[in-house]
Amino acid sequence: MTSYDSHYIGGQWVRSGGAPMPVHDSSTEQVFATVPAGSAAEAAQAVLAARAAFEAWSTRPVAERAEYLERIAAGLKARTDELATTIAREVGMPLKLARSVQVGGPVWNWANFAKVAREFEWEERVGNSLVVREPVGVVGCITPWNFPLNQITLKVAPALVAGCTVVLKPSEIAPVNAMILAEVIHEAALPPGVFNLVNGTGPEVGEVLATHPEVDMVSFTGSTRAGKRVSELASQTVKRVALELGGKSASLILPDADLQAAVRGTVSACMLNSGQTCSAHTRMLVPEARYEEAKELVRASLARLTVGPSLEEGSKLGPLASAAQRDRVLGFIAKGLEEGAELIAGSASAPQRAPGYFVEPTALRVQPGDTLAREEIFGPVLVVLTYRDEEEAVRIANDTPYGLGGAVWGGDEAHAIAVARRIRTGQVDINGGAFNPSAPFGGYKQSGNGRENGRYGLEEFLEYKALQLKS
Repeated sequence: MTSYDSHYIGGQWVRSGGAPMPVHDSSTEQVFATVPAGSAAEAAQAVLAARAAFEAWSTRPVAERAEYLERIAAGLKARTDELATTIAREVGMPLKLARSVQVGGPVWNWANFAKVAREFEWEERVGNSLVVREPVGVVGCITPWNFPLNQITLKVAPALVAGCTVVLKPSEIAPVNAMILAEVIHEAALPPGVFNLVNGTGPEVGEVLATHPEVDMVSFTGSTRAGKRVSELASQTVKRVALELGGKSASLILPDADLQAAVRGTVSACMLNSGQTCSAHTRMLVPEARYEEAKELVRASLARLTVGPSLEEGSKLGPLASAAQRDRVLGFIAKGLEEGAELIAGSASAPQRAPGYFVEPTALRVQPGDTLAREEIFGPVLVVLTYRDEEEAVRIANDTPYGLGGAVWGGDEAHAIAVARRIRTGQVDINGGAFNPSAPFGGYKQSGNGRENGRYGLEEFLEYKALQLKS
């Protein structure tokens, strides 16, 4: 078992007085690591370290800041195997997929933000004004457990290359990957105080970042409920707030779509990471006349998903990240059945598999007003809704407080795009279009505000300043 007893503050490992927090292997339920529970005082110490480092870091040339990011990318790449195994154990994603998605994505993004910064237009002339872009200041980053290293990367990397200094509070469910990142950053010789890490809970550490007057911005990814709390606290000091929150994304299959491809693509987009994905396509909308055909295709697609431990070769769907998450998902399935949902595949009971936080991939037919059609489940659960015409389909797709992801499938791409433009959400995949890590990622409505990825993610951490010139 790996035991950490320190936070990373001011360029050094600072021993914590907090009790050890256990980190569980999601496939075995065994504790495989511990990290210290940080205190409000330790979080404040990290904030002051970031403030002290800000002036010098923010005035370094962009090219120098970009070089640090490239060193960090190389350091993470060198520890790919360790990181992939760690995240597979923390989160439950099968190891092969964890290597490419949970580690390969962050490595690419650290290097890409260096490239983006070098190509970015940091100032421009507008009439008699020189408009310059400057770092927002000290940034508090509060990150989730489902794609832990990548969500850290999408905040910390652009903030650093923008010239900001950072205090990171990773999820207490999946913190070990963040500790490895801190080791890599230390080895890259980033100046003291530019990056700081304090483990702990949201109420103890996260709320310090949201309320501290020396924090200029808080960037949060997590549940909508917690995001509302962060936003409320941050408003007292008029911080900039970026929120990436929940989702209930619709995959709208038009009557002329290739139904088999659409169902397979939707199931894949729903079940990635055992459904522990905020932008998962968890609502499949099919024409009423094609429901029976779609139902059989859903069953066949789910049957191909081999459920097993994350480190076991051949597993295509791993466990959920925690016992609480497993119980929450099973509770939602039971609720759906109580409300009259039709069980297409799966079960409301945990599989006969011990140990591990497993849930069978499940699909249910529901009605638009049902609980499962409206609330984010965050597990391997697909709900199927039917519609009679296109107007009703668009209305159902938009009938949600969320607006993060989605898809439209159709035989006529131009028509599919026209329908996608009517859906109030931040991203829409057309006929299975691939995820683009350089395109903006973020949501409408209660899915949050702000954008991540590429130059759009960099701009989140910048302020505009206009210098009015005489000539």
